[in-house]
Amino acid sequence: MQGLFSLPLALWRLLRVWLHVFHGMAIMALRFGGYDAAAKQRMVGWWSAKLLRLAGLSVQVQGTSRPGGTLVVANHVSWLDIAAIHAGCPQARFVSKADVKHWPLLGWMISNAGTLYIERERKRDAMRMVHDMAAALKRGETVAVFPEGTTGPGETLLPFHANLLQAAIAVEAPIQPVVLRFSEPGQRFSVSAQYIGDTTLLQSIWRVITARGLTVQVQFLPPQGSAHADRRALAAHLQSEIQLALDHAASGA
Repeated sequence: MQGLFSLPLALWRLLRVWLHVFHGMAIMALRFGGYDAAAKQRMVGWWSAKLLRLAGLSVQVQGTSRPGGTLVVANHVSWLDIAAIHAGCPQARFVSKADVKHWPLLGWMISNAGTLYIERERKRDAMRMVHDMAAALKRGETVAVFPEGTTGPGETLLPFHANLLQAAIAVEAPIQPVVLRFSEPGQRFSVSAQYIGDTTLLQSIWRVITARGLTVQVQFLPPQGSAHADRRALAAHLQSEIQLALDHAASGA
């Protein structure tokens, strides 16, 4: 249980996080458009890693992200997931549910970072998104998705949806699984980082800010081919592979 002694630290963290967000917005509005692709990626990586540190998280990146046209597939735990993956894969363009763009401040930044939005309630929108993703992959871009479709508890994965994997299959792009695990002292899977149930974004931010010793581990697994794959079988395989790596990482914690 968090004591009152943590309140000054939490408020200090919160202030620094918001200042960092405003700094990022200023860069995005005034300078980002003039950067080349490499400079944009460096800025995204730096800003994301610093956001996590200012919020009190320790970041551990294992493995290396594959450059070029790659579909990144990761488990989904928190609103921090995008920043965590960007800390190790700043070139990634994320596919996200449309309501993210309405998040205060962060939504505007996420949109300007090249996020692709999908209306999950509209089945036809998935087909549009598959075409947009396939085009991006064919151009040599990295696209990242959370196949669970929503945030889970962290320890056990929700079923993977297969539809968006068709984008990689269509253009025979490699797929790189990424494993996200949030932990804190005494908890192999952090409760503070969970963003599930009726928890609001502001409540989740406060839980993260007031946590002590929160760590996020970002593990890039080896890329694998997608040519001629059955998307449902591929989804099941990727889910199993990420769950296995998650269990293995937790057992060694």
